[in-house]
Amino acid sequence: MSRQLRRLGPRRAEGADTEHVWYAAYGSNLHHTRLGFYLRGGKPPGGRRTYPGCREPQDPPRTEPIMLPGQVYFALESPAWTGGMAFYDPGARGETPARAYLISARQFSDIAAQEMHRPPGADLDLSGVLAEGRSRMGSGCYETLVCPGSLDGRPVLTFTAPWGMGDVAWRPPAAAYLRWLASGLQVSHAWPAARIAAHLARRPGAAMRWTAAEIAALL
Repeated sequence: MSRQLRRLGPRRAEGADTEHVWYAAYGSNLHHTRLGFYLRGGKPPGGRRTYPGCREPQDPPRTEPIMLPGQVYFALESPAWTGGMAFYDPGARGETPARAYLISARQFSDIAAQEMHRPPGADLDLSGVLAEGRSRMGSGCYETLVCPGSLDGRPVLTFTAPWGMGDVAWRPPAAAYLRWLASGLQVSHAWPAARIAAHLARRPGAAMRWTAAEIAALL
């Protein structure tokens, strides 16, 4: 069963434990095997990009299935997968399934850097996102940090685009990318294939190309 996020206010953020944080994955990193290529480097099956990995390559000691406020949609063109990329709009109505990984702040910085197409190795300043709930590190696709809440006294952090779901043209994701999302939901939330397929087939962008039956066949 998914755990609901507890809201993180500015006062709590000032005293929050940030040595370790929860990284909320809502895209292909829903699958722990896919996340492993960010942690230890390499090229995931079906992908076109080789990742350098993190300074601290160890696996997270804990993961939790969670529901984030907001919606996931697909847009732009992925250089790693072709097709649309998954983005998170925390201001959209509804909620979206995600997987929270307990990792060090240094690991989060290195994962974020790789998503931002920057070399890993520099610690991010998390003070802005913890105080305000949102912080722009740049204008790129995944250069906006978001803190939608906390879990067990530690902040939940993720990254997305600076724009909203209605501000960009949607684009269907490629099969290889969608397969990682679908299998990630299967292993993290233990949803049956029919529920996963129905959920993903309704996502903006995916609905332009994929039916529930076609997504179920990917699993």
